[in-house]
Amino acid sequence: MKRTRGGGDEEAPRQNGSVGRKKGDPQQSEAEDGGSTLCPADLQDDDNDPGLRREIRSKYRDLINSVQQNREDMLSPSNNKLTEVLEEANKLFKDVRQAREAALDAQLLVVATDLGKEKASQLFAEGTAFDHIAFAERLLSFMGLNRLEDGEDDQQNRGGIDGYLPKDAWHRVARRAESCFMTAPAFHYMMGSFHAEPPPPKQKIERQRKAPSKEAARIMPTQLKKMEGSHQEATEKEVERILGYLKSYYQDDPTSPISYYEFVIDPNSFSRTVENIFHTSFLIRDGLARMYLDDDKLPCIAPVEEGEVEAGGSWSRKQCIISISPKIWRELIDAFDIRDTLIQPQNTQTE
Repeated sequence: MKRTRGGGDEEAPRQNGSVGRKKGDPQQSEAEDGGSTLCPADLQDDDNDPGLRREIRSKYRDLINSVQQNREDMLSPSNNKLTEVLEEANKLFKDVRQAREAALDAQLLVVATDLGKEKASQLFAEGTAFDHIAFAERLLSFMGLNRLEDGEDDQQNRGGIDGYLPKDAWHRVARRAESCFMTAPAFHYMMGSFHAEPPPPKQKIERQRKAPSKEAARIMPTQLKKMEGSHQEATEKEVERILGYLKSYYQDDPTSPISYYEFVIDPNSFSRTVENIFHTSFLIRDGLARMYLDDDKLPCIAPVEEGEVEAGGSWSRKQCIISISPKIWRELIDAFDIRDTLIQPQNTQTE
């Protein structure tokens, strides 16, 4: 909406304080002569025109009031008044230039959105209602009901349905329903069901092993017996030797407990420490020695008297696995202050 200009030499001053153009301005003269040409200055005048701004705000308020007053009518599914209000608001939004007008547009959008949400919920609630009569009418029409041809017998058999159904009526419904279910058709056997039986297990054919030659039969058992016999004899001798050390230390001072770690650890050799632990375990297994905890909860070892040893052991035995590493071996040497080994190596003993 353009502001009317007077016929004087100068225009009235604008609202924003800018100085009006003089009569000799070429843009102004073109606008006055043609009457239809709009220049950027004219658009700026429209933006600052208080009458046009007031008119736009008034239209926005009218739209908001109409939505609030006609709320019940607009909730009707057949009423398109809400769409018309939104289209009118879109037209007004093209001329929005100030914050007050934008605030009214936002207020109208909030009211229209709430109304549209409520209208959509009502439509969904109404859509869930199932009308069985309307469904039956549509189904009969789809099946090809012919209401012109009707017989008395057919009417009695069908329970009062007016009309005639063709023979393939239900086939039409079946073909239409097939497209709604992504399932494979059922498979039918022509000669009845087929009962599959598992195949019989295959018999395993045992291969005959080759008999060893006479020389292998002679040599190999002899070698194995020699190796097993020599190893077993060495282990038994070492166990008996360690048992002798244990008894001698125990007889020297029966009241003083013998620390297990001080007995088996060799501070000069980690490998001999592992061997001592291995051979000492046979003493515990055979019931020739026993282990217990002293007052400080440290393991101690002592020989078992001859009268206490029985075949198979009469007391309940408990087994445990001892793990040792070079690091733990050094820590035990420092903790118990072990300077010399109690179990002398065989080479030293023979010398």
